[in-house]
Amino acid sequence: MKAAGLILVLLAIGAAAASAHEVRPAYLELRQTGAETWDALWKVPALGENLRLGLYVEFPAGCSNVAEPRAMQINSAYSERWTVRCPGGLAGGTIHIAGLSATTTDVLARLEHLDGTTQVTRLTPSRTSFVVEAVPGALEVARTYAVLGIEHILTGIDHLLFVLALLIITGGGWRLVKTVTAFTVSHSLTLTAATLGWVHIPPPPVEAVIALSIVFVAMEIVRQRRGSEGITARAPWVVAFSFGLMHGLGFAGGLSEAGLPAGHIPAALLFFSLGIEAGHFLFVGAVLAVIAASHRLRIPLPRWAGLVPPYAIGTAAMFWVIQRIATF
Repeated sequence: MKAAGLILVLLAIGAAAASAHEVRPAYLELRQTGAETWDALWKVPALGENLRLGLYVEFPAGCSNVAEPRAMQINSAYSERWTVRCPGGLAGGTIHIAGLSATTTDVLARLEHLDGTTQVTRLTPSRTSFVVEAVPGALEVARTYAVLGIEHILTGIDHLLFVLALLIITGGGWRLVKTVTAFTVSHSLTLTAATLGWVHIPPPPVEAVIALSIVFVAMEIVRQRRGSEGITARAPWVVAFSFGLMHGLGFAGGLSEAGLPAGHIPAALLFFSLGIEAGHFLFVGAVLAVIAASHRLRIPLPRWAGLVPPYAIGTAAMFWVIQRIATF
């Protein structure tokens, strides 16, 4: 466990230097208002007060803007709204995102037709365009949001460090199963409530508390290593459930960046949550695989090596606490 924890923490700290819970896809929404007209909303991450990512929507040949786009910037997102006319409609046409191949950003695109049916698709730097379907299906929504959930958790370094800390303090086995189950139930509750607008808490305090939850569990690991059991060692599922409520609000922030497809909100919520859980299982499985490999290697470590993982986790989390409080 000591060797595996040390290896994983070093990997996590390296990844954290690039991003700590940073999931900000660009978002394209098209609402059909007539046989040949669509209202467009284009939202991209902003890098500063007057900076935005160089991503631009390109419609099929023959399409033209009815009016000039109305631009605005709110917090960390730059958005434009306008109306586009496409003679003969958009069905079968290709929409391209210029500049996407030169970034590491994804684009979530949602098209709502006059009859209420919705097409949802995800674009990546390796897939920069898509074809507008005449009759979109719910399967595309399920696939898109499940993948979005998996990517959200696997790139959310703070969430993964929290799960890693819980794994270390439980030691695996049935205690870990109960702890992860409690975490799943609690964050699913607040994810749903926040996404549907039933609960609203500003993101900065939520992100700060998420970082504090990691610091707390890291301190509990240190206490356990020194022979004194805290509440997390005695009842890890209680701590996982309590802090999971705040982690769920953090997950909701990632989903809000993407938006929910009208007419497919339950499916989008369900498969986004399933994607998050699939990401959890992938991460826990990778940790357990490293632990099994380290047991076979039987590398001798000094006694103090057991304190390296919790101190490394706690240090990274405390940095996030200070960083996030500074944005209040």
